[in-house]
Amino acid sequence: MASKDEKNDIPDLADLRVKIDSLDKQIVDLLNKRAQVSLGVGRYKAAHNEPIYKPFREQEVLNKIADSSPGPLPDTHLRTIYREIMSSSRHLQRPERVVYLGPEGTFSYFAAIEHMGSAAALTPKNNFEEIFRAVAEEGAELGVIPLENSIEGTVGQVVDLFMKYKVYIQAEVFSRISHSLMSNAENLEDVEVIYSHPQPLGQCRDWLRNNMRDVPTIPMESSAEAAALVAGKKAAAVVGHVKLADMHGMNVLAQNIEDMPDNWTRFLIIGAAPSTEDRRDKTTILFTLPDKPGALARVLSTIALQSINMTKLESRPFKGEKWKYVFFTDLECDLTNERHEEVLEDLRQQCHTLRVLGTYPTQEERQ
Repeated sequence: MASKDEKNDIPDLADLRVKIDSLDKQIVDLLNKRAQVSLGVGRYKAAHNEPIYKPFREQEVLNKIADSSPGPLPDTHLRTIYREIMSSSRHLQRPERVVYLGPEGTFSYFAAIEHMGSAAALTPKNNFEEIFRAVAEEGAELGVIPLENSIEGTVGQVVDLFMKYKVYIQAEVFSRISHSLMSNAENLEDVEVIYSHPQPLGQCRDWLRNNMRDVPTIPMESSAEAAALVAGKKAAAVVGHVKLADMHGMNVLAQNIEDMPDNWTRFLIIGAAPSTEDRRDKTTILFTLPDKPGALARVLSTIALQSINMTKLESRPFKGEKWKYVFFTDLECDLTNERHEEVLEDLRQQCHTLRVLGTYPTQEERQ
């Protein structure tokens, strides 16, 4: 039981609320002043034909804000707040259409919200090719696509579409993939059937076998589509992103049910033109080779002799060319920087074809 002195140390709730109201007014005033400046930035970008989305600048702002904060507001909360502020700023400057693999509620949708903020004008597409076509030919400013998963590997179709459409990588986003079991039912014992995309069902196979052994699982086109179906049923459940429960008013019966918890997907943000930001840390290239001995070895040697770290090298069949392959490669450098001019020219000479898919900032670990 608190002593009389301890009770006297407790501030008056009414006084605290008055202080919070006063601070809220100051915050709103400052946010509107910031928005006015942001509108000026938008006019400058429009006059100089610059893109609204500047991923490195946004990363720089987030880092400065986090580094300057004395607390007690946690770093992750501060970044989330400012992600939404920047999302609003982008929308004020010029609304940008962002396409993603729909429907609403897929992991691509939540990755787009996490990175672009809730003010982004998100438009779902039915498949990867529709996303690429929308960006390359139909005026969509940005597209969000999953490139690779830490467990399942690269999405081959995405690499193939980079060969077909002239789009450029603007940024990369790493999103942790975690699955939950959600239902209108009150407990696990009441669930009679489980729906989801085959991949989440596969990634939760052991948990489902140990906890829902006699419950049948039914694969669907997406976990988002499965959630919409389950929302109208009483004894059905869905495996998917936990936020699907809020979207459809369902109960979360179990969280983090994936068999391998360290499961991440690397998403790419693509646009119709190359990035123009000053700092770009990473380059992705797509190349084919002449049909002669040592061709790949010469390319790898050229890169290694410049002390450039290669973080990804993957080959894909070259569509329309039997027994020919295209190589998809990530390099830890800005290959378009003038100091790499000679090595880029050497690579062009050694390759049958070479295309720079994008130079962009890496997503920092602390984010």
